[in-house]
Amino acid sequence: MKGDGAPDNTAFHEMIRLATPEIQELALQTRTLIYALLADVVEVIWREQQIAGYGVGPRKMSEQYCYISVHKKHVNLGFYYGAELPDPESLLRGQGKMMRHVKISSLQQLQNPALGQLIVQASQHLPHLNS
Repeated sequence: MKGDGAPDNTAFHEMIRLATPEIQELALQTRTLIYALLADVVEVIWREQQIAGYGVGPRKMSEQYCYISVHKKHVNLGFYYGAELPDPESLLRGQGKMMRHVKISSLQQLQNPALGQLIVQASQHLPHLNS
């Protein structure tokens, strides 16, 4: 374990290596937040798509509930079933049938309790776990 609570993962670091140092830090801190809230989360790096998925297993739509994707000026914290999550602060963006995301462009955003609540709610919302 690293000092940030997240396990060392060379594949994650490889995924973010082309981003600017600021965006790399946003990605690392977003990952740290997920691990701080959900200690037993399973991380899967999707190399082709440059996405790190988080859930209870390796299958995207049935076992994962959120993901991190790195962009030029921000990091997306995405939610596979975000359209079904309560979002009283209107943090979620997107118009797909199910998927929503939060654009993270500053470290301060990661300190918003509502963001942490979305992550925890997403972890409890996998459809097959609720049937």
